[in-house]
Amino acid sequence: MGTTILSFEDRVVIETLHHEKHSLQYIADYLGFSKTTIFNEVHRLAGEYHAVKAQTDHEVKLSHRGRKTILTTNLKRLIEEKIKIQKWSIEQVAHVVRIAYKTIYNWIDQGLLDINVTDLPDHGIRRKRAKETRGSFSHGRSIEDRPAEISDRNTSGHFEADTVLSGKRKGQAVATFVERKSRLSIVKRLNGRDSTSMTKAILELANQLGDNLKTLTVDHGKEFANYNLIEEQAGVPLYFAHAYSPHERGSNENRNRVLRRFIPKGQPIDEITDDELIQINWYLNCRPLKCLNWRTPIEIFLRNLRY
Repeated sequence: MGTTILSFEDRVVIETLHHEKHSLQYIADYLGFSKTTIFNEVHRLAGEYHAVKAQTDHEVKLSHRGRKTILTTNLKRLIEEKIKIQKWSIEQVAHVVRIAYKTIYNWIDQGLLDINVTDLPDHGIRRKRAKETRGSFSHGRSIEDRPAEISDRNTSGHFEADTVLSGKRKGQAVATFVERKSRLSIVKRLNGRDSTSMTKAILELANQLGDNLKTLTVDHGKEFANYNLIEEQAGVPLYFAHAYSPHERGSNENRNRVLRRFIPKGQPIDEITDDELIQINWYLNCRPLKCLNWRTPIEIFLRNLRY
């Protein structure tokens, strides 16, 4: 009889349904696995079941199988993929594989991992903020009027929005939407950095999320000039941050820095395929974040949808 292999997506479903107190038999029937498989999975680790921790435990045990050394071939491959392909930080990798981050640094210094300093976030360098070249306007609802519960991240459905360019004055851009509570990121292609393109993207997002899109916090870039039309057609109020105050959209700014690791400045966005953009969205939302107690944005967002 073959071995049952659960995917990460299966584990997210198990975590969600188990948290909702559904029976093991219900979860097994829902996913099409045996009750024994679900029982063993839920009891894989001590304590509350977490999809990311369970998936990592599975991958680490695979990497250690049949080997005596700590840095096995499979573990080496796993660490390199997380850092080079999925753009994880060393701290993120160290937490989920349960190895001291200094150990991973030592392996890099010793040349045991095919990882260079350029593969690491920010490369240890703080870059000067680029000069703003967009047009702007001064109307709209101020962030000072935004309800306190949004600022406190106590409720879901409140997003921040921005645009990311390829570094060229013309050509495509992407719109980035980040949910404040879960840090879920949604990256959408734009034909340009103009109000028509952004309005289309926001209305599309509102259609996809429905009642799960409650507000947007943005800056005064000209791409948000159609805020009245957006509020009228989508029923979503827009709050405008103060000028030169990126910290008021801190989630968006942080996620944009991570996005830049996948789309470096100067790379034409129109050369990125739709499949690659979908993959980038997946990578952004499946990385465990310290601010979420090492859960992933997709886990938190999906859980909030059910409550």
